[in-house]
Amino acid sequence: MNRRDLTDPLLEMYIYETFQLLERIETVVLDSEAESAFSPQSIDEIFRNVHTIKGSAAMMQYVKIAEIGHAIEDLFHFIRADEDIETDFRVLSGLVFRVVDFIKAQVGIIARGEVPNGNPELMITDINLYLSALKQSEDSRPTIAYRAVVRFQDHCQMENVRAYNIIHRLKEISESFNHDPQDLLDDSATVEDIRENGFRIRFHTDKEYEHVHRFFMQTAFLEEFELMAEDAADEAEDRKISVSLPFEAPGTGNDSDYGETKGTDVSGKPDQARGGMVSVNVGKLDKLMDLVGELVIAEAMLTSGDSAGGLGTGSYSKANGHLRKITNELQDVVMSIRMVPLATTFHKMRRVARDMCRKLNKEAEIRIVGEETELDKSIIDQISDPLMHLVRNAIDHGIEPEADRIAQGKPGVGVITLEAKNSGGDVEIIVRDDGKGLNRERILERAFAQGLISNPLSEISDNEAYGFIFQPGFSTKDQVTEFSGRGVGMDVVSRNVEGAGGTISVESKKSAGSSITMKIPLTLAIIDGMNVRVGDSRFTLPTASILESFRPKPADVITDPDGNEMIMLRGACYPILRLHEKFNCKKGETLFDKGIFVMLEQDGRKLCLFVDELLGQQQVVVKSLPGYIKQMARKEGISGCALLGDGSISLIVDVGDLPGMNRSRNAPSFAYAR
Repeated sequence: MNRRDLTDPLLEMYIYETFQLLERIETVVLDSEAESAFSPQSIDEIFRNVHTIKGSAAMMQYVKIAEIGHAIEDLFHFIRADEDIETDFRVLSGLVFRVVDFIKAQVGIIARGEVPNGNPELMITDINLYLSALKQSEDSRPTIAYRAVVRFQDHCQMENVRAYNIIHRLKEISESFNHDPQDLLDDSATVEDIRENGFRIRFHTDKEYEHVHRFFMQTAFLEEFELMAEDAADEAEDRKISVSLPFEAPGTGNDSDYGETKGTDVSGKPDQARGGMVSVNVGKLDKLMDLVGELVIAEAMLTSGDSAGGLGTGSYSKANGHLRKITNELQDVVMSIRMVPLATTFHKMRRVARDMCRKLNKEAEIRIVGEETELDKSIIDQISDPLMHLVRNAIDHGIEPEADRIAQGKPGVGVITLEAKNSGGDVEIIVRDDGKGLNRERILERAFAQGLISNPLSEISDNEAYGFIFQPGFSTKDQVTEFSGRGVGMDVVSRNVEGAGGTISVESKKSAGSSITMKIPLTLAIIDGMNVRVGDSRFTLPTASILESFRPKPADVITDPDGNEMIMLRGACYPILRLHEKFNCKKGETLFDKGIFVMLEQDGRKLCLFVDELLGQQQVVVKSLPGYIKQMARKEGISGCALLGDGSISLIVDVGDLPGMNRSRNAPSFAYAR
């Protein structure tokens, strides 16, 4: 297979669709684990999705993907046709997960513009072995003799033809049968016989009573029927077939032993590999088309006549206002298209938790709250890895082994809760576990050993202590394992969350568990802001953080014993930050009665910002700062910049990083200095 052009829309759709189908298969398997069995509906859904994956791969000439898809499709086709076979759920789910991981990895390689190199032969062999075992069990299953009498509804007409249809369908489940009357189509007396005595059938099949009962219930114009198993003394349970493979269930051991995805990240990184595609509600597209039509009309109104100046002042003002309204609505619709629910990202964590628990011999379940909460697609892509690491961390460090939990009076199965909720212009994503909690003493001991603190340990608060886990190279484990011990995980989590414009905080209680909260902006693209002037510079303050603006009375300004300026307002005292001093702006006002105060709030903290002048409210498009100043600017409280209507550049103030508003509540100030 040669490399393909990633700009090919057919290839782009193949990658996107395949990842969607694989995620759906994973969800079905994980949902079935609660019952440790696949329902007929689950088997049907897996079969349909695998069939589509196989067909798409064959069309795109990805032979190996098509081959493994064909093998698992054959297996589920057989199981689907015989509901009486009891399969080993652990083996079957393990096979499905191995196939899903293999295809994910191969499609991930394709999405990177490379040639897929996986070899599924060992997996195909295992699948075929299991299928052969199922078939052998079916061949050895005893048959059951049944008697049935079918009666049709009055005046349904052509009873003989309807009886013939039953016999035609009966061939699907039985090869040995006889019926009375025998001549259904050529004997004129047949119809009257069926009306008076019913249609009598005797047959043999290996199907259970419930299966045969459903068969007759599907008869058209059925009035009633009698069904009796002639060997009814045999219990149904004794006739059920259970098949297992003579080896460990796939997926319970080390997947690398199978050698099917050498050199490949089995996780496949679907969010990155999928590129920029996102599912869109058709209603939003319809609204978008309507607004584009209105935009064309508004443009025609403004350009009508020889020139825009030909419009009267009133007409021009009206047309301009209409255009502004359409532009705002257009912006809202486009932004809503970028918003996707967290449900998919949250449900992926169930697979992560399952695999971790099996490898660590622990028991834990994922509970999801607020999965309908939406975030910008680009932000979801940025936080997927941090979320996965937090779930793994909760299982590795937090959740105790089952025996230890029971000894403490806890349920044997640990609980990890993933919660999302809106908080103003942000979304809070919380990862909470009911494990053993963080070990404050152990954290401080390691922090002291690494030279991160010099003060007496008794003077450090819990929040400050927990903040050390985000330090690069920090770990409380003595031994490096597959999952932890290198001290890079939480540092990467912190960096990724901050890269998405968010914050992270920790709460923990010994023996009760831990809670890690990521606070993420809804979108990084556009914000509502208040533009202010300080000297010759322009700044934009997020309106979501502004409580009020006012011009103070000089008598209300006081200085505390440490020399910090404060203002008394309605009986409360608030700190003052002179923006011109913070950012070294020239020509900034120094007299309070010449400027204006803007009161800001973040996470319950309040601060009065002193600026020269309010320039007005405006929605601004957030632009990233150049890389060489980005980290420094972030530390100083600048999150980006925006181009204003007059062509000037405004710096966007990150309220959470201003002095006194530091959002990093869990760490000492130096712990977040990047």
